[in-house]
Amino acid sequence: VQLQASGGGLVQAGSSLSLSCAARGRINSNYGMGWFRQAPGKQREFVAAIRWSGGRTTYVDSVKGRFTISRDTAKNMVYLQMNSLKSEDTAVYYCAADPRGYYGSDSLAREYEYWGQGTLVTVSS
Repeated sequence: VQLQASGGGLVQAGSSLSLSCAARGRINSNYGMGWFRQAPGKQREFVAAIRWSGGRTTYVDSVKGRFTISRDTAKNMVYLQMNSLKSEDTAVYYCAADPRGYYGSDSLAREYEYWGQGTLVTVSS
């Protein structure tokens, strides 16, 4: 499975941005898809995840109510809609795929086997 993230950019605080992740290869019902981010000088952190089958979602507390993860199973796409962006959301955002995600924890990076190249989101205050 190959993943390609896109949609990053420079925006002002309070605005919105939508990230996309295109998955090449077969994504079956056991997969979980996630978004992670890494800010300068910080460790990579979990942002959101969605089960390919059923669509159950999980979010880190800091983005609940502002970010929405979704997927289009027909197009093999995963999206991250980010609203009310804050300067602390500035990071490189990565999409990732966990082949056993249906049974996993959703938020542990080590469970994700496939990673995209990352897309930079910069939020100016």
